Amino acid sequence: MSSVLDQENIDNLCVDVSEASGTSREQQKWSEDVILFQPYQVEQITLPDYAQCLAVEAFLRMTGIIFRVEQRTNAAEMSPSGKVPFIQVGSQLIAEFEPIVKFAASKGYCLCKDKPEQAVAEMWAYVSMLDNILTNAELYVAWMVPDVLAEVTKPRYGCAYPWPLNWILPWLKQREVQHLMTIKDWASKSLGEVTGEVRVCLRALSEKLDKNKFFLGPTPSELDAVVFGHIFILQTSKLPGSPFNKLVSQFDNLGNFCKRIESTYFF
Repeated sequence: MSSVLDQENIDNLCVDVSEASGTSREQQKWSEDVILFQPYQVEQITLPDYAQCLAVEAFLRMTGIIFRVEQRTNAAEMSPSGKVPFIQVGSQLIAEFEPIVKFAASKGYCLCKDKPEQAVAEMWAYVSMLDNILTNAELYVAWMVPDVLAEVTKPRYGCAYPWPLNWILPWLKQREVQHLMTIKDWASKSLGEVTGEVRVCLRALSEKLDKNKFFLGPTPSELDAVVFGHIFILQTSKLPGSPFNKLVSQFDNLGNFCKRIESTYFF
């Protein structure tokens, strides 16, 4: 996910190719096999990567795109960007949420194509907020909280590699994340300050959702997929020293939103 899109990108994102070609979305199917690649969920995946993978999977399910999930120990190495998840469509590889959304839109699959222009711009502003706060908070907790780092993140990140790579690679990743957190001015934050940032973000999401079923009206949008990925992980991950489970429980409508998305699209 990236920063707020400019207007030209917003307009291009949701061009309905099926209408332009005179066929409905139901008629226009991807002829190629669609595969979603991600790390192994139980043994290997880390908190930030799991949120991203769930967001992409939720988006694909919401669009009705037929796909299958392939879990690979070397998913990140296979990815064209070095990040997970990524999809393979024929000979093409597309990684990360926003590029996948754009690629799907070019094939006629766009959740926000019928939304007002202002609502779409606001949607991407919220997606940017989630990236700037929740993604950073997930990276912070996974790689900078000592108990989580030692007991969860490093063992998972290194589990696919033999010694000494299972020690060296997590150490290198830790240094990379710490450098990123320093650049973003998050490395100096305390866990309490990070929790405060997350609380402000969750409150904004809760107020935006209010009593509605989805964030932008009666049908799901890309924002719903991203919110589900983050909130579900923060709500369900059992991490030592992490306050996020209790924090999410303070916002009933967000918890109910996740249950609704899970029951509607994942069963």
